[in-house]
Amino acid sequence: MRWARFEQDGQPTYGLVEGDTIVPVRGSPFATWEATGTRRPLAETKLLVPVVPPTFYAAGLNYAEHVREVAAKVGQPPNLPPQADIAYRANNALIADGEAIVIPADAGEQVQYEGELVAVIGRRCKNLTRETALSAVLGYTIGNDVSERAWQKGDRTLWRGKNTDTFKPMGPWIETEVDLDRLVTRVRLNGEELIAFRTNEMVFGVVDFLVRMTRYVTLHPGDVVWMGTEGATKNMKHGDVCEIEIEGIGTLRNPVVREGA
Repeated sequence: MRWARFEQDGQPTYGLVEGDTIVPVRGSPFATWEATGTRRPLAETKLLVPVVPPTFYAAGLNYAEHVREVAAKVGQPPNLPPQADIAYRANNALIADGEAIVIPADAGEQVQYEGELVAVIGRRCKNLTRETALSAVLGYTIGNDVSERAWQKGDRTLWRGKNTDTFKPMGPWIETEVDLDRLVTRVRLNGEELIAFRTNEMVFGVVDFLVRMTRYVTLHPGDVVWMGTEGATKNMKHGDVCEIEIEGIGTLRNPVVREGA
């Protein structure tokens, strides 16, 4: 199933994407639901972020080449993470497919994309095992972990380097039928493909994170876990369009604007 979230009669509503149409439902994928007897054209529907998470989790450095790239930039030897460590992001930064990434006027030039797989939790869970971990995942969507590198490096926390308004595009929908080993992530800037990598070739995979996380924290329906990115990233500027495609899920596309430009 492919779950989208959109506004209908002034209210956020879930629907099933079927081809080029959306079938609105009563309820949500996180509880009980039933399909309505109506359809609406997907092309004429403004999608919202597919879920507003109760808690927004994010893996840190979780791809080997990205670890090496980051280490090279700061002149240090690469140091792969020894365990699945988690961080947090802020809901204020979330925007939907098609909405603009807005670079603040006082930001530097190093505002960069990071294309990420996002696991969406479907049920309350604690103390997951390797055998049960994936049963807690409703499905997957796509994230763009936009980062202002000077702020990321210079501030004591990631409060603005990662969490400035509009810095977390997510969407376009949640895909429930996913074979992780078949996924490929592609990042394009203005139509030019900058990187392509096998999505599941992480240092620590979805199962690793969910098992370790739920040893200490309870996950709830709608929580999201962003799984990190691979390779080097480049700067985005006013007028650019960034696309993150994960084959088998979809494409997240966002224009870039700078305040005052």
